[in-house]
Amino acid sequence: MSKDIHTDAVNHLFDAILCLQNREECYTFFEDICTINELLALSQRFEVAHMLREQKTYLDIAEKTGASTATISRVNRSLNYGNDGYDMVFSRIEGKKEES
Repeated sequence: MSKDIHTDAVNHLFDAILCLQNREECYTFFEDICTINELLALSQRFEVAHMLREQKTYLDIAEKTGASTATISRVNRSLNYGNDGYDMVFSRIEGKKEES
């Protein structure tokens, strides 16, 4: 049974994240709210997703990111069967690059 993440506490957290204005503010906030390992784990998953979208092999991804095959598989499952959150963000990042 999956837990409902749509709670007042999660809404409050997301509102806090949405008020951050630049990368330096992100560093300041996330260094306070996350442990270094939690932040590195999140960034690792994001890098894994990026590499999967570029059709990299699990072996290449594991070597470059240090992610386990279980983590790579979990991220791949999110890319294929998730809520398209990764795709939404990657497409916005690409859009910003094209504007520059």
